[in-house]
Amino acid sequence: MNRNIVLAIMVLFLLFASENSQGQDTPDSSDHPMITRYAGSVIDGYEVLEFDEFVLPVGPAIRDGEGNRVPSEKKVLEGKITRILYRGPEGRTTLEIFRNYRSALEGADFQLLYTCSNRECGRLFHWLLYKEKKITTTKTSGQAFDMPKDIRYLAAKKTTADAVTHVSLFIAIDAIWTKKPVTLFEIIESKAMDTGMVTVNADAMAEGIQATGHVAIYGIYFDINSAKLKQESDSTLEEIYRLLKARPSLSLLVVGHTDSQGGYNHNMDLSHRRAVAVVKALVDRFGVNPKRLTPAGVGYLSPVASNDTAEGRSKNRRVELVKH
Repeated sequence: MNRNIVLAIMVLFLLFASENSQGQDTPDSSDHPMITRYAGSVIDGYEVLEFDEFVLPVGPAIRDGEGNRVPSEKKVLEGKITRILYRGPEGRTTLEIFRNYRSALEGADFQLLYTCSNRECGRLFHWLLYKEKKITTTKTSGQAFDMPKDIRYLAAKKTTADAVTHVSLFIAIDAIWTKKPVTLFEIIESKAMDTGMVTVNADAMAEGIQATGHVAIYGIYFDINSAKLKQESDSTLEEIYRLLKARPSLSLLVVGHTDSQGGYNHNMDLSHRRAVAVVKALVDRFGVNPKRLTPAGVGYLSPVASNDTAEGRSKNRRVELVKH
């Protein structure tokens, strides 16, 4: 690109950025009621998504088998997402801002899940947070992390009786444009899971199988990208056992279903391993005859909702019992 054009772009950006250097927040924005801003900062970008999916890094950035930059560990969350981009204040270090936020979060009973700084975070860590999902509500917000320096990050979680809240905090110096600190503060609010509640009881399962030959089960939970059953699944597993005990002649296909996130082979394998885990739990823990249960996995081949939305993907992640 011609040098004069580059200089003109930089001048225009700095003129736009000056709008946010006078202490004025972008219109229709506000601090989140849970945690306020670092004193002297200005809101340069603001976005609220009433329901969406959020990938929370809880490990450093690495390359996957296809060369993409991905977190070595992550939590895939769903819920209301509030994204706030702060600029400034001038003359403050990222360490000072980071420690203030960390202290405030710990004082509000948040549990730290992961923290890192600079090289600890892995190369191009900011791509995990601000490459595909930039905030573009202002003229300057999209360029906030074009060249971040002195980066610091934390992920935290708070659980209450009726909600689970996660926080992603990323701070860096905007080394190319304003030379000031930039803070990306993201809050993900999810409803707490109703542990110990039975999603579908044995009688309802029987009715579904009698009417259509199969029934979808949403009360079986796994760790993310894993076939490890969560403890919250116990009550539903017990209901499946009750179904089988009351109907000694009934044999079932236990079919695992996933959403479309990830490759075809990965999801086919994951869905099968999850079905195997359910069968194993019923056999080992409840004494069900293994000849009555056959595990199968179909990945994302049989969706019941659109995989284009987080809500649809959550419906597609299920286990189905099919009369055999």
